[in-house]
Amino acid sequence: MWAGLFFGMMLTCAAAQSASAADCPGHPDAIGTSRTLVVDPREHPIIGTMQYAKTLPLRDHEVVLTFDDGPLPKYSYQILDILASQCVKATFFLVGRQANANPEGVRKVRDAGHTVATHTQNHPSNMNRLPIDRAQKEIEDGIASVTAALGDGTAPAPFFRIPGLGRSDAIEEYTESKGIQIWSADFPADDWRHVSSQRVYDLAIQRLEAKGKGILLLHDIQPRTVAALPRILRELKARGYRIVHVVPATPERPATPTEPQQWQLNPASEMVATSRWPKIPNFVYAGNTALLAPALSDFDWQDTAPKGRTQRRTWRDAQWSRQVTLVLDHPSLPVPAASVFELPESVRVTMLYTPPSARPVERTAQGPREDAREIETPAKPVPVRAGKSRRQIRAAAIRHPASAKHAAHQPAHAGKTDKGAAKHAAQAKQIKKNAVRVAGLKKR
Repeated sequence: MWAGLFFGMMLTCAAAQSASAADCPGHPDAIGTSRTLVVDPREHPIIGTMQYAKTLPLRDHEVVLTFDDGPLPKYSYQILDILASQCVKATFFLVGRQANANPEGVRKVRDAGHTVATHTQNHPSNMNRLPIDRAQKEIEDGIASVTAALGDGTAPAPFFRIPGLGRSDAIEEYTESKGIQIWSADFPADDWRHVSSQRVYDLAIQRLEAKGKGILLLHDIQPRTVAALPRILRELKARGYRIVHVVPATPERPATPTEPQQWQLNPASEMVATSRWPKIPNFVYAGNTALLAPALSDFDWQDTAPKGRTQRRTWRDAQWSRQVTLVLDHPSLPVPAASVFELPESVRVTMLYTPPSARPVERTAQGPREDAREIETPAKPVPVRAGKSRRQIRAAAIRHPASAKHAAHQPAHAGKTDKGAAKHAAQAKQIKKNAVRVAGLKKR
């Protein structure tokens, strides 16, 4: 069934393409225009997945060609000739100022069967930052200029593209109130940048292949677009793509019937496998029996414990005894030796003061008497050099009392003045006094 349907669709597409190519006299290899899509701007006021969630309701491998910023005779006329040679119909978003300067170019676009749309009056690059009244004037003046250039009293299609795609909520609300459809795009070819025609061709094909269908944004005022367009059309035909021409709905020409999901570039039915699963309209339960719910007392374990302390301790130990015992591969670990915790005793005691409770007591005829032995072992004398501060000398005397006598007789260095020698002698005298004071403290 599916194979037959697919085969039938392929025959239909092939027939449509061959028919459109056959309608292009002198160009049997032309890609042509596969079909015309009629849309109602009021039903879908914004399209183009570069900015919006919806786009044109295209089938797979269908492309809509759009051109901005014309008409510019030097290049726009070449674009028209290339499209005519391939019997391709496109949508041109014309600038009002360009239409005033070249009204003949606007009529050429219309006479070739393309859709004439608008692109503001002066193409402001900061459209989204303009005050809404100025933005409205740009839109209205652009429509008026293109209408005047057409010269037959007809207005352009209610299709509008914002310069630079600079959208804003205020602009979208205004165009929707006027029944104008804003066109963004599905992918650009970056032909407005300073790139080569090869780059324009590569981007157009690569981005189209990535999306599979959509609106292609080009510019008919660029020489690189003129150079790249013939290759783009040939490659589109070689890869099985088809060109779709879009026109607005009128009372005499109703909109093409579509489904809401067709206005999405990748509807869920094409992306999510579960959407193809047969849906059950109503879920039927086997029964409505309620399951038993736990009572609050099941969670309050403390209420079950005994009230007495001894009984509660016994009950607690019984609860813990039910825990799983952890079994280790090596249940016994080596015990560290006692020497690990031993600290070597200091050779010298660094404290000069010993509390009375720690002093040895010797009993004599007169009664107990504290031992007045020296606590600190005499150390090597520390020479006192000239230039040390009084605080450093005092600290040295406290640390090494035995060196005070040696320091008192230490001569001054050679080369020092009498003033320095006198200062040194005074320091030595002070050291001696400190040593006597320390000795007195020891004897107390």
